[in-house]
Amino acid sequence: MITFLFLWLCLPRVESLTYPAVISPQDPTLVIGSSLTATCSVNSDLHLKAEDLYWTLNGRRLPPESYKVLNGTTLSVALANLNGSRQQSGDNLVCHSRDGSILAGSCLYVGLPPEKPVNITCWSKNMKDLTCKWAPGTEGETYLHTNYTLKYKLRWYGRDNTCQEYRTAGQYSCHIPKDLALFTPYEIWVEASNRLGVAVSEVVMLDILDVVTTDPPADVTVSRVGDLEDQLSVRWSSPPALKDFLFQAKYQIQYRVEDSAEWKVVDDVGNQTSCRLAGLRPGTVYFVQVRCNPFGIYGSKKAGIWSDWSNPTAASTPRSDRVPGVCDPKSGEQNTTLRRELKQFFGWVKKHAYGCSNLSIKLYDQWRVWLQKSHKTRNQVLPGDKL
Repeated sequence: MITFLFLWLCLPRVESLTYPAVISPQDPTLVIGSSLTATCSVNSDLHLKAEDLYWTLNGRRLPPESYKVLNGTTLSVALANLNGSRQQSGDNLVCHSRDGSILAGSCLYVGLPPEKPVNITCWSKNMKDLTCKWAPGTEGETYLHTNYTLKYKLRWYGRDNTCQEYRTAGQYSCHIPKDLALFTPYEIWVEASNRLGVAVSEVVMLDILDVVTTDPPADVTVSRVGDLEDQLSVRWSSPPALKDFLFQAKYQIQYRVEDSAEWKVVDDVGNQTSCRLAGLRPGTVYFVQVRCNPFGIYGSKKAGIWSDWSNPTAASTPRSDRVPGVCDPKSGEQNTTLRRELKQFFGWVKKHAYGCSNLSIKLYDQWRVWLQKSHKTRNQVLPGDKL
């Protein structure tokens, strides 16, 4: 019953209806910290006295000390240092008769004027649309219903346009689905308005070609590199939505082991659509993702915007064939020195082949195959060799 009452109280009044009483002021808007004195004047036909009345705010009875009888049919209430409205539809100040009957109601809108929206960022998916997000200001909460309107226009000519599709990318966002011009900068701004005022953001100027993003790379595959136990090969396709446009692309890869939530990022992939991950753990499942940054579209000088990551793709490295506990046979000081030098060389190549670097990768592959074969040979101890 109380919920129905609150909704009814905040609906527009119908002038033709006759109410048992009248509250003044009706539906005021106040800044947080303000004071208010409201009056309830009862229709004389009801034969009610001011002493028969009491007040509630959001269903809670207000103390009699805040009341004052102004005349035989009018009772006032004093509210000091008001807090922000508990609901954006307004707080409910209600005048009751002694038996609890509702005589009249008023909605109190207590809050703050809007702040200037900040941090406007926009991106275009494959140059077909434009989505923008912003922040509502340093404080954000106004305690009042606040409307945000994104507006845009071509920089040197044209009329103001208003974005219509809000919340596509979450709260404080708007999506412009079509009819956008290329090679001409736009002016974009956001207006915030509520019952206490209007605030306008700074104007952002951008060219659609400078804020292009795309879909994650498709056809991501991860496979072993022969018997190399510490490497995986990653391949993918360039974004098909931009195949007809002149642009460059750079890619990033991130990967993690199956039992870890920590991703390692490879930044130096460049514009190639394949990568060799090196320095991995043998016999381990890895999850790999790739993302794309299209830049330089039709000569744009901006850095571009990264796409979302592709769905994870999994593969495992081969298990090591080394037998734990089997020692290398002693072949003299010369072999010891050779092994030490090869170990140093392996560490150097492994360090420089980390990620997607192609430095000495062919030599590294040859050396790794040789090393694994030599380990297999040393680990195969024939019965006749045991002394």
